[in-house]
Amino acid sequence: MEYVYAALILNETGEEINEDNVTAVLEAAGVDVEQSRVKALVAALEDVDIEEAIDTAAAAPAAGGAAGGAAGSDDDDEGDEAADEADEEEAADEEEDEDEEASGEGLGELFG
Repeated sequence: MEYVYAALILNETGEEINEDNVTAVLEAAGVDVEQSRVKALVAALEDVDIEEAIDTAAAAPAAGGAAGGAAGSDDDDEGDEAADEADEEEAADEEEDEDEEASGEGLGELFG
């Protein structure tokens, strides 16, 4: 992730995203630089408009599902609570998975 952040820093400061600049930013941050990863990043970002990619990512609606409660009788309150809890946990897990997928979409290809 540090490599992507280095590219974002260079983009934000208006510097060219090349191997030397990415390496310099990473070394300044105290990262042990792997030149193969730097080369892969620079090659992957060669034809990418980073500003457009950021705008597109920011404009994407947040996906999330709401867990609905089941209507039941008063005799089965404990079962309903357990079911509601399980539904909430499942919804939270699904939302977390979707967030992880959305945040790294396309970037996973850089690092295999």
